[in-house]
Amino acid sequence: MKRKWMAVTLTAVIVLSGCSFLEEVNGTLNYVNQATEYVNEATEFANEVPAMVDQAITNPQALAELETRLLRMKQEIEAFSNIEPPSIAEKLHQQVIEQNDKALEEINVFLANIENGELDPALVENTELFTTVKELTELSNQIQQLGE
Repeated sequence: MKRKWMAVTLTAVIVLSGCSFLEEVNGTLNYVNQATEYVNEATEFANEVPAMVDQAITNPQALAELETRLLRMKQEIEAFSNIEPPSIAEKLHQQVIEQNDKALEEINVFLANIENGELDPALVENTELFTTVKELTELSNQIQQLGE
């Protein structure tokens, strides 16, 4: 009877630890997918917004489109910063959050400047927003390695 009980207990432990492992793998894959989607969005943002900024300096309609795009990216940043990473990705996620915080600061500066209906060309020249977003996209290689 004792052997049967040990066998049942050992089987249960193996099954439960296997489930935990599978949950961790699934969590990691889900995170990689979310992070990849986010980095793709950030890359697209970094590629299209500089031209939008140039147009927004003199064109009120382009300024409104820029404001919408900045608000959408701000939402993306906040949403990604709030996801719970798997334990294997905690350090990487923290690096992304640090870049996100910098990008949010720059986006908020742009949005505050846009509130008066204009975009100051000096702001555009002195911004680090695009550098920060590009640094964020460079983390994509590390994110992809998590999925492998």
